[in-house]
Amino acid sequence: MDLNADGHLDLLSGSYSRMEGSMAGLFQVLWGRSDGTFKKAAVLNGADDKPLIIPSKNDDDVVESICTRPTAVDWDGDGDLDLVVGNFAGKFYLFLGEGRGRFAPTAHLIKAGDDPLKIKGHHGDPFVVDWDGDGDLDLLSGSDQGGVQWAENTAGPKKTPELKPFRDLIAAPAEVKWECRPEEVTAPAGSTRVWAADVTGDGKLDILVGDNISLISPAKGVSDEEFVRRRKEWQEKMAAARKETDGVEDSEKLKPIMERINKLYEQKKEFMNEDRTGFVWLYVRK
Repeated sequence: MDLNADGHLDLLSGSYSRMEGSMAGLFQVLWGRSDGTFKKAAVLNGADDKPLIIPSKNDDDVVESICTRPTAVDWDGDGDLDLVVGNFAGKFYLFLGEGRGRFAPTAHLIKAGDDPLKIKGHHGDPFVVDWDGDGDLDLLSGSDQGGVQWAENTAGPKKTPELKPFRDLIAAPAEVKWECRPEEVTAPAGSTRVWAADVTGDGKLDILVGDNISLISPAKGVSDEEFVRRRKEWQEKMAAARKETDGVEDSEKLKPIMERINKLYEQKKEFMNEDRTGFVWLYVRK
């Protein structure tokens, strides 16, 4: 998008960054040049010349301000680009635009009625589009749990959106597979990211869904039979170790459990190869 209205394409991204000793999801921007190249990535500052962040009051609500996913859109219909931002918590915030790439420093929580607008799961990933064709902007999002969710706007064209709670547009799988063998890949996994476009050229918006998964196979010298057995044993040990962490808040008590979990992750390399990747899936609208 042309974020600062200078006629050049700019690139905008969120992040998971450390700032002044605490976790804060900063926004990075690559300002475009006239020759089609980009300047070096820089932190996007607000109108007060300080980095734009979603503030967190304490460590308990830090998930509000990390893993940010921004998109630039004229949210309130005033002609200026605003920032709609997702986060780890699955909620959404708004930074109002002041024109030419400047944004008010205050983050406003987007709501559905009186409650915060929130997806099922974590990692809100906003895609703003008129999904139902009624002239106003709706909000789509993926989730760590998979699937695609839709928050319908009832405000009408060129008005500040009034959103309904999210509902499933594409249902998440009953169980998310974070790893599987290549031949077992039959549908999107978790950590979905969403894009809507008329891919087929029939005048209807289709849905593109990206996911995240690890493709696994036996390590060199490990037979298929041994791989299946050792993987099952490993999964049982990992499930037991993770169960031990339930309700444990004391860091000293957690430390030996986490050390054991980390060792289990290292042991997995002895019998398993992992290729962390993802796929793009197309849902054609009827």
